[in-house]
Amino acid sequence: MVLLSTDRMDSLFSPRCVWVNGPIIVGAGPSGLAVAACLREQGVPYVILERADCIASLWQKRTYDRLKLHLPKQFCELPRMAFPEDYPEYPTRRQFIEYLENYATKFEIKPEFNSTVQSARYDETSGLWRVITSTPDAGDMEYIGRWLVVATGENAESVVPDIPGIDGLDAKVLTHVSDYKSGEVYRGKSVLVVGCGNSGMEVSLDLCDHGAKPAMVVRDAVHVLPREVLGKSTFELAVLLMRWLPLWIVDKIMVFLAWLVLGDLAKLGMRRPATGPLELKETHGRTPVLDYGALARIRAGDIAVVPAVKSFGKGTQVELADGRVLSFDAVILATGYRSNVPQWLEGNDFFNKDGYPKVAFPHGWKGQSGLYAVGFTKRGLSGASADAVRIAKDLGNVWREETKPTKRAGACHRRCISVVF
Repeated sequence: MVLLSTDRMDSLFSPRCVWVNGPIIVGAGPSGLAVAACLREQGVPYVILERADCIASLWQKRTYDRLKLHLPKQFCELPRMAFPEDYPEYPTRRQFIEYLENYATKFEIKPEFNSTVQSARYDETSGLWRVITSTPDAGDMEYIGRWLVVATGENAESVVPDIPGIDGLDAKVLTHVSDYKSGEVYRGKSVLVVGCGNSGMEVSLDLCDHGAKPAMVVRDAVHVLPREVLGKSTFELAVLLMRWLPLWIVDKIMVFLAWLVLGDLAKLGMRRPATGPLELKETHGRTPVLDYGALARIRAGDIAVVPAVKSFGKGTQVELADGRVLSFDAVILATGYRSNVPQWLEGNDFFNKDGYPKVAFPHGWKGQSGLYAVGFTKRGLSGASADAVRIAKDLGNVWREETKPTKRAGACHRRCISVVF
């Protein structure tokens, strides 16, 4: 008989194996929280894995101070819990974080924090999902269960554009908007903001308000809409019109209202796409920009509009597409985010190479073999909430019809801990 040391035995059984008596949810942002809350209402147990040390890490750690919800609060509520009545129509970043924290408390959502998913794959032999995570303290863990809910969302990783010379910029000069907090540190400095989406426009405005001198890169045609028309939310107006009119007519109305309120933006160096704002959102996921006051500062000359960046040179020099070479004290990349699903979800044909479900909303929430997706609708929190309700209802029906799969724990080929969350 050969005796093994404790260390040797631990290595044979590593990573530790945990049986999950219900779905495994990856991501504790608003989408993951919404699914967890709806599952609790259905009486379905679950485990929720989160790589950060808090819920909604994008909002808590990677957003700027002045950020507010871009849409009225009624379009941003998670299922089963409204915003407090005393919240403004457009809650602040801090208010939204408090709302999410209260949401997690109300529905007793307790994620496994600091659990970074390294891989997730469906085992055809056992008919189970095997999810391997790494944690700073406990090392590797393997969670095994019948269902997997992908809730990492559309904004998991920062996008850094492939511009010649960008790798040569000093870290003190180059900042992604995910690391930007306030324009205070840029007071008196010239700053190039690469990107003209909602973040690019708002960061440029924030820099102005703090005494900086921003120039905003507008590479492509972009739809800019007023946030409100005659005191009414533009988004709410569009939703109302779409109940009665076809999308193409609503698009024409939106463009006309934008021209009426904002004027001809081509004079400011901002061309409108030929495709309407709602159709562009529907087909390509490109969200129209809502103006919060940046256009007025562009007209006043406080924010310069420049064409695409051709390359970055030595020091802080930037060559633009029109041939000009300018120098800036800092560069902020407002170039958005992307899904990271292809980095860890293995062997599936439900998601495309960009990390989005191949099937468009409202049918992209359910795949094969117990795979679900939430937060990939390109329709913000309202789309995520709708999918969360569908997922929980579907799982709830299965849960009530079938015997709880605790007996399947024997399918693990390593030491397993059977758990119910």
